[in-house]
Amino acid sequence: MAKADILGESLWDAYSNKVTTLMNNPQHQGEIFEADAQGRGNKLIVADFGAESCGDAVRLYWEIDPANDKIINSKFKSFGCGTAIASSDVMTELCIGKTVQEAVKITNIDVELALRDTPDVPAVPPQKMHCSVMAYDVIKKAAGLYLGVDSESFEEEIIVCECARVSLGTLKEVIKLNDLKSVEEITDYTKAGGFCKSCIKPGGHEAREWYLVDILSDTRKEMDEEKMKAAADASAAGGANFETMTLVQQIKAVDAVIDDSVRQFLIMDGGNMEIIDIKKNDGYIDIYIRYLGSCDGCSSSSTGTLYAIESTLKEKLSKNIRVLPI
Repeated sequence: MAKADILGESLWDAYSNKVTTLMNNPQHQGEIFEADAQGRGNKLIVADFGAESCGDAVRLYWEIDPANDKIINSKFKSFGCGTAIASSDVMTELCIGKTVQEAVKITNIDVELALRDTPDVPAVPPQKMHCSVMAYDVIKKAAGLYLGVDSESFEEEIIVCECARVSLGTLKEVIKLNDLKSVEEITDYTKAGGFCKSCIKPGGHEAREWYLVDILSDTRKEMDEEKMKAAADASAAGGANFETMTLVQQIKAVDAVIDDSVRQFLIMDGGNMEIIDIKKNDGYIDIYIRYLGSCDGCSSSSTGTLYAIESTLKEKLSKNIRVLPI
């Protein structure tokens, strides 16, 4: 669990422990020399990519066995912030052992997820989310150099924001993973819409096929439908099914119940809540929550309100649930 989700003390606390460790102690930083790769009978690929959105740059080294196109070693040099170093290090780790054809499928979302301490807590603050986008592009650059094709030929995604090189799939995934509710939040997390602004809504200096306002609206509708389905599935299957769900399924089911039966009452009083984590503990399923707004610090948050939340979840999902405020 990221420190900021418990303490909320500073921007630094919004970084995962893995990110802060790799900032100062990257495992794959360095270079591979042509003579060494040739001496082992392998081919060396060196690809450079610079991100116009932030001025960072990365150089990626691949040592490839030409007999099977497998990346047997990989290094990087990063010219930028600590988050770019951490992202580049994980990107390099993900490449090793894959074929070039497999590596080209690695996305910036894969990199960011690999940097998380826990699956459902973002690894970096919103304004640093874009650092993993460089990995998405430099991998394709390296693959294009090795295979002798244009790196854009690997682009299967629709690019919504040309300035920051952000795809439709990335936008939808980031909205869902981080429960984004505004275009401003999308820009904070991805840099999409932060430059020429043509992709935000119709009326910019050039027409676009996709706009952030529509993507946000459509994705939020998908999220609401998924929550309703999760609640319906949980209700139909009974509480016992909740205990066999994956963590992501459990979080969606809890969110759906809270949205349906609890949240509106919290909001009426100027408050809210969010799920931080779910863990099994000695026969119980402990659901860690954080109160927001006026609920934070309210005397009822540890008595009546807490009892109402826990009772509702026990009734609709599992009798073994315990709700623990953080």
